Amino acid sequence: MRVGGVLQVPGDKSISHRALMLAALGAGASRVRGLLQSLDVLSTAQVLRALGVPIPALSEDFVVEGVGLRGLQPPTVDLDCGNSGTTARLMAGIVAGSPLSARFIGDASLSRRPMRRVKEPLTQMGARFECEGPGDTLPMTIHGARLLGMTWHAETASAQVKSAILLAGLVADVPVEVHEPVPTRDHTERMLMARGVDVRTDGGAVTLVPSATLNAADQLVPGDPSSAAFFAALAALADTGDLALNDVCINPTRAGAFRVLRRMGARVTYEQTRAEGGEEVARVIVGPGTLRGTEIGGAEVPSLIDELPILACVAACAEGETRVTGAHELRVKESDRITAIVDNLRAVGAEAEELPDGFVVRGVGRRPFAGRVTTHGDHRIAMAFGVLGAIPGSAIIIDDPACAAVSFPTFWEELSRVVV
Repeated sequence: MRVGGVLQVPGDKSISHRALMLAALGAGASRVRGLLQSLDVLSTAQVLRALGVPIPALSEDFVVEGVGLRGLQPPTVDLDCGNSGTTARLMAGIVAGSPLSARFIGDASLSRRPMRRVKEPLTQMGARFECEGPGDTLPMTIHGARLLGMTWHAETASAQVKSAILLAGLVADVPVEVHEPVPTRDHTERMLMARGVDVRTDGGAVTLVPSATLNAADQLVPGDPSSAAFFAALAALADTGDLALNDVCINPTRAGAFRVLRRMGARVTYEQTRAEGGEEVARVIVGPGTLRGTEIGGAEVPSLIDELPILACVAACAEGETRVTGAHELRVKESDRITAIVDNLRAVGAEAEELPDGFVVRGVGRRPFAGRVTTHGDHRIAMAFGVLGAIPGSAIIIDDPACAAVSFPTFWEELSRVVV
């Protein structure tokens, strides 16, 4: 298999959600370019419209007229977050600090995902929650209030929880401080600072100082490193060739998959490194190498939590054992990704086993795989095994390839294009 060419991956999903939210809360007009136009981001746009923000039809380049930090309107419909946990949890923080009530709903998958992790800190700040699902799940009604400032010591590292607290403090104009066991992706902090908010970071602590306004700001959304990781893995698994991934966000809190691929033996280099809107951006060049198993765990996990499905598939083609630990968060993603990864690797002929907080994959080198993959509607499972199925001689059937549209609407077309 030879790969080649240049690929522009879609805009970063995490930054796209936040770009819409901060533009909506800004004082004035914000131009947004390169936004990811996926189902998850469409959910955020629709929720903001229901709260009275005039979000235009999403496109490559558009302007949002912000309503200000206290300009949201009580919704007349439920806030439908679709499959997007980012939408539900970050908007929970915004609604909690606003003088209104809103009922959050989602699809069947999102309605199984835990909301207690945002409910607890936001309740402590003064908001009131009513969760209708078992174990504090959606549907969920939030009654916003005049919140109190707070210092929160998070038991689990979660950028979504951190962001929900920061956004609640921003909207309510109160100080908040979040301590994390290990640092997580820091897009919210970077984007708030770029808009004039006093946010301070010190090791595992993030502090937001009250700000009367949020400045409007233009945002260029860089390429999503999580989406880029699938094609970086494809290039690592090739026999020959190089693949260039343009304008990818290489924020250190997001680039863990590239570091692991390099450690496993792939050729991974950065070119044209620069800053864009507070984020580090580069052209990522990836080529094949002799792949070896590795260990992934500890503080490294948050920087690649969404890339573990594709790294597991690469591990199936490496020599030796790959062990992943400290990845409890995989249990509460769009699917139980630990079970989904292991079950599907076994279904296509690889050797893998579950751990309580991760998995072990025993690779025997690159070879064809065959079998049927059950995605559970999880976009990252579908795309990971799509890459594995591109190996010559493989015969992998994906039960729901369309679910890739949640984060990468053109994934299958791009996959066909770069295998030459």
